Amino acid sequence: MPGENLSRDEARERAALLSVDGYEVFLDVRSAVGEPEGGSGNGGSGNGGGGGPRTFRSVTTVRFRCAEPGAASFADLIAPSVTAVSLNGRDLDPGAVFDGTRILLEDLAADNELVVDAQCAYSRTGEGLHRFVDPEDGEIYLYTQYEPADSRRVFANFEQPDLKAPFRFEVRAPEEWVAWSNGVGELSDGVWRFAETKPISTYITTILAGPYHYVTDSYSRTFADGTTLEIPLGAMCRKGLAPYFDSDDVFLVTKQGLDFFHDHFDYPYPFGKYDQAFVPEYNLGAMENPGLVTFREEFIFRGKVTQAAYERRTNVILHEMAHMWFGDLVTMEWWDDLWLKESFADFMGAFSLVEATRFTNGWVTFANNRKAWAYRADQLPSTHPVTADIRDLEDAKLNFDGITYAKGASVLKQLVAYVGPEAFLEGARRYFKRHAYGNTRLGDLLSVLEETSGRDMASWSRAWLQTAGVNSLTPAVLLSADGLITELAVIQEAAESHPELRPHRVAVGLYRRSPGGELERYARAEVDVDGPRTVVGELVGSEAPDLVLVNDDDLTYCKIRFDEGSLATLRAHLGEITDPLARALCWSALWNLTRDALMPARDFVDLVLRFAGRESDIGVLQMLHAWAGTALTHYVAPDWRAAGERLLAEGALKELRLAEPGSQHQLTWARFLSAVASSEADLQLLQGLLEGTAKIDGLDVDQELRWAFLEPLTSHGVADEKTLAAELARDDTASGKRHQVRCLAARPSAAVKAQAWAQVVESDALSNALVEATISGFVQGSQRELLAPYADKYFAVIERIWADRSIQIGMDVVRGLFPSLQDSPETLAATDTWLTAHEAAAPALRRLVLESRDDLARALRAQACDGAAAR
Repeated sequence: MPGENLSRDEARERAALLSVDGYEVFLDVRSAVGEPEGGSGNGGSGNGGGGGPRTFRSVTTVRFRCAEPGAASFADLIAPSVTAVSLNGRDLDPGAVFDGTRILLEDLAADNELVVDAQCAYSRTGEGLHRFVDPEDGEIYLYTQYEPADSRRVFANFEQPDLKAPFRFEVRAPEEWVAWSNGVGELSDGVWRFAETKPISTYITTILAGPYHYVTDSYSRTFADGTTLEIPLGAMCRKGLAPYFDSDDVFLVTKQGLDFFHDHFDYPYPFGKYDQAFVPEYNLGAMENPGLVTFREEFIFRGKVTQAAYERRTNVILHEMAHMWFGDLVTMEWWDDLWLKESFADFMGAFSLVEATRFTNGWVTFANNRKAWAYRADQLPSTHPVTADIRDLEDAKLNFDGITYAKGASVLKQLVAYVGPEAFLEGARRYFKRHAYGNTRLGDLLSVLEETSGRDMASWSRAWLQTAGVNSLTPAVLLSADGLITELAVIQEAAESHPELRPHRVAVGLYRRSPGGELERYARAEVDVDGPRTVVGELVGSEAPDLVLVNDDDLTYCKIRFDEGSLATLRAHLGEITDPLARALCWSALWNLTRDALMPARDFVDLVLRFAGRESDIGVLQMLHAWAGTALTHYVAPDWRAAGERLLAEGALKELRLAEPGSQHQLTWARFLSAVASSEADLQLLQGLLEGTAKIDGLDVDQELRWAFLEPLTSHGVADEKTLAAELARDDTASGKRHQVRCLAARPSAAVKAQAWAQVVESDALSNALVEATISGFVQGSQRELLAPYADKYFAVIERIWADRSIQIGMDVVRGLFPSLQDSPETLAATDTWLTAHEAAAPALRRLVLESRDDLARALRAQACDGAAAR
């Protein structure tokens, strides 16, 4: 039996044989409510009892053609049982043709009709049809999430992106519920019937059902030819979140995005309505289902958040909207070309964010935050070209990574600098019109870009899309006796493992200190860097700089390095750089030096302590806090951790008291203090802020901040289970439950850790969200000794976990429980021993372990660098 995986070769064979004319899918989800026979609870026993999963009826009719009559193929379905199967009017024996994941189809005709009546299982892992019971009011909510291949958990189909078809969905739900799908729906005779979709891939079909809070609006656009497009807009969330739902802002951003994409794509939005649902226990940031986009409900803010949080939400809304064209209208043929949707959506999300919304500094966040994800992924042993080699669905699942998203988007930003924005957008317009409702490969996009730009896209593609690794660019400066530049060159280097030197369109900026002390740019030149050394002739004769910034304005994708003089300037005057993008680029470059063990981690901590308080961009400040926390936990020498923690806590408290009362900077420093607090005085302050006996002017300790303060109090033994129970009573919601579960697992007790381990590893009773919360609480940097016994246990169980649990839970466990806090050569050796002994393990599992091993080895190198600096 092939199991749940599907190989690229199998998909290609099936696509060559079959073409799909349409689906009709009926789902009866009335079983979602009430007590099922034989069990209870969210996702408990099935309708037939016996301890199985809770199930719903799924009836699929699919019409398809076969290019070779008489041939055999298969349909995909993951379900506890199949009641009936018929092919072209012939009843087939379900026990003979269904093996749990596939339905064998033999002796196919030229034109075929397959009907499958199955009992499918509700999900607790966020894969397929997820069922959520709201602890606040007992209401039940359903939603689907399919990418890359989980629609087969809900209805029988041909689960691969290039077998597109129109879909008609019908849903019978409890009387008091409303159901939604990709198309407009109406209720008739107790059944929700939805308009037929355009031809789309299985993984972007969707169903929602439940007592969702639903708000409506509309968008109208009149085009140059006089035609008008009307798009009904909707936004929804759980009833419990309705008081916090700022749907007006969601609709504002939605309309701004639709205007932007209509202005630039010259292809009207093709999918009718545009609903956006914020759903519980979601594994992703969002999903681009046409006509009904789904988001994680954490984008509805229960407490005060910074503008960086609103910017992030806006970026995600625009990212998913870009997918309506890049991904939904035109879809990659197979997951090798996942970048054709994700890289473009990531780039267009940032582009439209800056051009169409209030977040005009979005490229600063992109340079500092998004690219950090890419730089890390591109230096792992699992790095891959942007166009990846995706052998099967497990590969595909893991390739939703920093390379496919952020590096791909960075490469496209470089491409825009290379061909010009108008040539790039004209290429996109031709691409949509040429391949609407079809599937494409890399060459299809490159051909239109060659047409519009006149550039050789094949050589560009080989360098940027078909090779892996990140280059570093370093300035080399020669000065005359009277202080003028006599030569300035950019030195390009690559890692031995990925030696490709790429063409880069870069800006080189020269900065110097003004009489007032500010570091400001006084000269700039753009140059095409190609090869190991490129001279920037335009800057020869300029006055000597205090700082040379390669990749000024962030045009290319590279690691920035500094000459000695520039690095000395940053150590003394980083906070004086006036341009926020240039400052963000310098911070990012210094973090890369730290990760690469070229700068002691305690030096980076010192820079944060001295200059983070002057950072105006709140997103950059939050990133600096995250990096400082990583440096403290993983990169500083072990004997300096306590001192570093004390210094960071003192610095956080100082900046918290200095911050403008009620400002987002004050809130950000308060959250950072909670992340690094460990001393008795700091913990007493947090407890006082919780109890109201301490006060910091302007700091509103709302419910979300209360939970943030409770985690360090719990992990250091100040708050106990009784305190957490009282807090949950105060916030008896789904969000409160996740916070409580995380804090419970954070308690400093061997018994607590054993219980948390068992709940995640030995049981599948927890939902995906509570698995995530438990792992987060279990892994505490201050509890290395308590966690030490679990290093050996980890290696003993991960292969079983990967085999027995869903891929999402498997990824969460294998990544989240890797013993990274046991940062010693012995743990590295234990990892190598497991890898050697498990060469035949699933490639995706080995990839996850290899990535964690690389992070551990990097941490040990950084600790050695930091320790050497102290001697």
